[in-house]
Amino acid sequence: MPGTACFTTPFKRILLQQAGRNPSQKTVNKYWTSQTTTLNFDDFCTILKKEKPATKPELLEAFRKIDADNTGYILHDELFKILTTRGEKMTRDEVSAITKQADFNCSGKLDYNKFCDLYMTTSEHCCKTARERLEVDSRLRQQQFGSQAEASSEGITVSKPSPRVSRKTDHKLAPTKGDSRTPSRPSSAQSCKASISTTISMGASSNRNTKLIEPDTVKEWQCAQSKGCFYLEDDGEIISHKYKLHLPQRSTVCITIKPLNVRQVEGKSCHWLSVDTALYILKENETQENLQVVSFTEQQNKEMFGWKGELASGIYWLLPFTTGCRLKKVKTQITGEAKLVYRGEDGELTLTKEFRAALLDIFETIDLDGNGLLSLEEYNFFELRTSGEKCDEEAWAVCKENFDMKKNELTRQGFMDLNLMEANDREGDPSDLWVTLLSLGYNKALEMTEACPFVIDIYAEKCKPRIKAIYLEAGSWQLNRAICKSVVNKGEAKVMDGCENIIIYTYKAGRRITSVIENKTENKVIIHVNNEQSKNCLSNRGLAVFAVEVAPKSMMVSQHVMPLNEQEEWLYSCVHSLLR
Repeated sequence: MPGTACFTTPFKRILLQQAGRNPSQKTVNKYWTSQTTTLNFDDFCTILKKEKPATKPELLEAFRKIDADNTGYILHDELFKILTTRGEKMTRDEVSAITKQADFNCSGKLDYNKFCDLYMTTSEHCCKTARERLEVDSRLRQQQFGSQAEASSEGITVSKPSPRVSRKTDHKLAPTKGDSRTPSRPSSAQSCKASISTTISMGASSNRNTKLIEPDTVKEWQCAQSKGCFYLEDDGEIISHKYKLHLPQRSTVCITIKPLNVRQVEGKSCHWLSVDTALYILKENETQENLQVVSFTEQQNKEMFGWKGELASGIYWLLPFTTGCRLKKVKTQITGEAKLVYRGEDGELTLTKEFRAALLDIFETIDLDGNGLLSLEEYNFFELRTSGEKCDEEAWAVCKENFDMKKNELTRQGFMDLNLMEANDREGDPSDLWVTLLSLGYNKALEMTEACPFVIDIYAEKCKPRIKAIYLEAGSWQLNRAICKSVVNKGEAKVMDGCENIIIYTYKAGRRITSVIENKTENKVIIHVNNEQSKNCLSNRGLAVFAVEVAPKSMMVSQHVMPLNEQEEWLYSCVHSLLR
């Protein structure tokens, strides 16, 4: 019911079904991102206003498009083919559950008039039951349990990483105007009882570090490659693929990561090429939870970051990372929405040239092994990102019957035809296509601004390495621990004046500076961070002044900072203060 927190996808759907809606997974994804855990009653009512319930004439019209002869019936075989290959694909068992209902099935056919009558009756009954429940307990209408900023005991709103691009011309870190979040800037009345300052002057970046071995010098080594992508969520969090690396024997290896340079379109900038990338290498021991941090790609050669060293045989996890300094939410002025489909002279729907080009880029990005085909595993990463659900073996077999495949893998043309079918299913309405594009980081001008495809190369001197994408998810606690540990091990440590149990670690590597706060006390602490004296800097926090809460006996990243303009000198000047 609306007064209860929504934690699972099935429960979210039940809520809407109780209100007479029948949402697809794409509809659910519009309102519940991967980071949404709860909603309040007002949010739920807003969704109901936007998502209107289907009417009987609309349902009948949809069925009559399938029933070309207007018989009032649809053969079960035809129904199965449609429901398992188009739109929100159903499983064989789900379709069977429909066709076995005696109320509206007979002789291998579905009587869709009776089906629509039963559907509308059930929907009305659900709405009536929901209204009765609300009337019995009106207090549910007032209950608020949505995600809200948590205030500390001292009345200070503590920030979470909220990437925002600064548009200030003086190249200083500054709060972004128009940010709808509660600012995490402590009041000037707050006093500090301990502080520490760090100042680092950096020259213009040459984007080159000769310590990193050139790929040309290891061309005789055996190589493995995989692509992947960083995706920016609505709340600013970044998710990416996670990988397992298998080394059959001890070997010297060179591991690199860089943005993937897909097609170049004249007049359009490739925003993602300036995004910083890194890989953290963790050794798997007895269990997947017991991961040992080995190293990370700190050496730089232009846009490529790499690491070279010796690894023992075994299983390793490769965790991609980007600071979020350059991959963040940006409000851009878009003059008009790009057209995705049009009707030709014959009346048939066709994909526009611009949309086809975008789909080719998408195919290039999700084709992780680069063989020009999409395996079921690769396609499922795409499905999980765009619809939240996987395609099973049975549905994949149906796709094989209807779309071009080679060796049980989907071709580029098959991928194009699949998207064209989706457009035809909606009679040319591009709404679902836009849901897919937006979830993949595209804006309404068909520019990829909220994603960064990348490519990982692994060279091994003495054996054949194997790499495989396992997950597509947000940064795990293992990644956060690896970042903190690398900064602690390699960075400069400063004990906070007046509080020896608070330590600030600062690490600089190439064009990135990262600071970590370690709290050795038995109590949580709130640290005020001030970057107002920094110049030509870009922080992943998006704010010049903010506060962070550090749990007892723990450490956390304070911020990542990069130059706003790499061709100019930049000054990192940060003061960390313990608030009273």
